[in-house]
Amino acid sequence: MAAVWQQVLAVDARYNAYRTPTFPQFRTQYIRRRSQLLRENAKCGFEPGLRRQYLRLRSQLLALRYGPLSEQSSFRASSVRSSRTTLDRMEDFEEDSRAQGARGHRRSVSRGSYQLQAQMNRAVYDERPPGALVPTSVAEASRAMAGDTTLSENYAFAGMHHIFDQHVDSAVPRLQFANDDKHLLACCSLDGTLSIMTLSPSPPSVKVVLRGHVGPVTDFAWSLSNDVIVSTSKDGTLRIWNTEDGRCIREVRDPEASELLCCTFQPMNNNLTVVGNSKHLLQVVNISTGKKVKGGSSKLTGRVLSMSFDAPGKILWAGDDRGSIFSFLFDMATGKLTKAKRLVVSEGSPVCSISARSWISREARDPSLLINACVNKLLLYRVVDNEGTLQLKRSFPIKHGSQPLHSIFCPLMSFRQGACVVTGSEDACVYFFDVERNTKAIVNKLQGHGGPVLDVSFNCDESLLASADSTGMVIIWRREQK
Repeated sequence: MAAVWQQVLAVDARYNAYRTPTFPQFRTQYIRRRSQLLRENAKCGFEPGLRRQYLRLRSQLLALRYGPLSEQSSFRASSVRSSRTTLDRMEDFEEDSRAQGARGHRRSVSRGSYQLQAQMNRAVYDERPPGALVPTSVAEASRAMAGDTTLSENYAFAGMHHIFDQHVDSAVPRLQFANDDKHLLACCSLDGTLSIMTLSPSPPSVKVVLRGHVGPVTDFAWSLSNDVIVSTSKDGTLRIWNTEDGRCIREVRDPEASELLCCTFQPMNNNLTVVGNSKHLLQVVNISTGKKVKGGSSKLTGRVLSMSFDAPGKILWAGDDRGSIFSFLFDMATGKLTKAKRLVVSEGSPVCSISARSWISREARDPSLLINACVNKLLLYRVVDNEGTLQLKRSFPIKHGSQPLHSIFCPLMSFRQGACVVTGSEDACVYFFDVERNTKAIVNKLQGHGGPVLDVSFNCDESLLASADSTGMVIIWRREQK
């Protein structure tokens, strides 16, 4: 669970753009100093209840002073504030299964359509002075961390911080840093195991190996509080792991006895996980009970390879091995999936990666999807309505014909001139692209892998980038220090 001081900083950052609209240097200095003081005070060990009370009072006072804010990125913060750890909630279910209806689902906060949101974003942007930041919820905090560097300077990754090779000779299809963490990351391997690694204290090391699957591990996801990992495998099981000791908390077998190929947590309710299998089925599973959610299943046209929720958890996109992307409306109260739209990216080309983002940058404000689909291109789509309809915005050339490559949006890019995405490639390189640059879009290119780069992941402040390849090597890249 995110620390209370981080939640206080997020509240301050949401209102920071309104404090001195004509003096951005002060806002940057303020949020940096605020972050420093909050971290120092957090070490004093004040009673958690008092901290939470302070958070509530500060939120109320800021809302009275500047007016209430309603933003997409606030959904994640409100989810953290209103929840305990995933393990705590799972224990609640085991103590009283009758409480599932009350505690297993949380109703979402109402919000407008994507079209209305995009129009409001543009209106706010157009009304501000030239060069001013759009007042997103964490703009100032992110800008403070990123600094006033250019896009090329900020993504000048070159030095190798560390190389992990515990999965050598078996492909590592997925890796991901823990949520809001600089030094903790995990990866899964086709050798049937997962690894949780820590980069601090030095030297970097493998913290724990998760053993239990009897087939290749295809995907995994961190819970919001980082205390649980869920994983899928070709052995037909979904496993829930305790990340502290590596213990398997629960094993859920696929009722169709099919290979499980991908999974993701519902961002507003981590008791629910969506799983995709080789028999074209998408299904919502309650990890506290190990049972499928009624109405939470739907068929695709092929093997389900990838999926991603929007930030509020109301729309789910899923891609299959026949080139289709489906959007589903997710009922927050019941877990029911309703099929909405379908897009054929390229007939017969597997859609192996989907990443959703509410904002890209000041210049690209529309909700967007980043797609890898074995068409020798990285594809960027715009989300044009609240049913998840997609419209191609642009593409970037990469070598991608058959391997399950993945790509990501950069976590801090929304608040800097330009915007960056990162992808693996079958030529054993990692590519950084500026989505707003019309020519020469490649910002950086990392070389060092011995096989196709299958996945990439940033830590929370973009100081480190991890990449994994088909030979089992995981490289941690260090950003150049200026």
